[in-house]
Amino acid sequence: MQKIIYRIDEANETYLNDLGAECYVLNTMLDASFCKDFICKSAKNEKIVLFYGENAVSCCQKYGADGVVVDLGDEKLKEKVGLLRKELGKDKFIGLFTRNRRHESMIVSEVEPDFIIFKIWKDGFAQLKELTDWYADFFLIQSAAWLMDENVDFEQLNTDFVIKNIA
Repeated sequence: MQKIIYRIDEANETYLNDLGAECYVLNTMLDASFCKDFICKSAKNEKIVLFYGENAVSCCQKYGADGVVVDLGDEKLKEKVGLLRKELGKDKFIGLFTRNRRHESMIVSEVEPDFIIFKIWKDGFAQLKELTDWYADFFLIQSAAWLMDENVDFEQLNTDFVIKNIA
């Protein structure tokens, strides 16, 4: 069964006490006081908090989050991840987006992030399901489905995590 990660794009603490949540991903555009408070409360509940968006790395450092979710593209990826690990420290989590293609998924996995992320839409779902099945068969790096549309049947996907949007 997939573990749930909540993506938080608006100031909302409703899901802080959700026992089913494994982790939270905060948008860097959120208010600073909300981020500080959310991270503090999450730590008390022993929940992981990551940042995504522009300035994710600086927000992670500034607020003491557990890591980041970033899109580094596919150019010089090993070098970029090395710099990112050096900047964040080895104890921080790194999730990397991959384009929904096998080749890029292999390249992203080779740089050993903590997990890779597939963006999932309703359109083309069968192809995306096939990709996540293939990936799960060949790679040990964990994967996440970042749901881009509501009502996607994510339980059919062969991923370790599901990232659901919470407005």
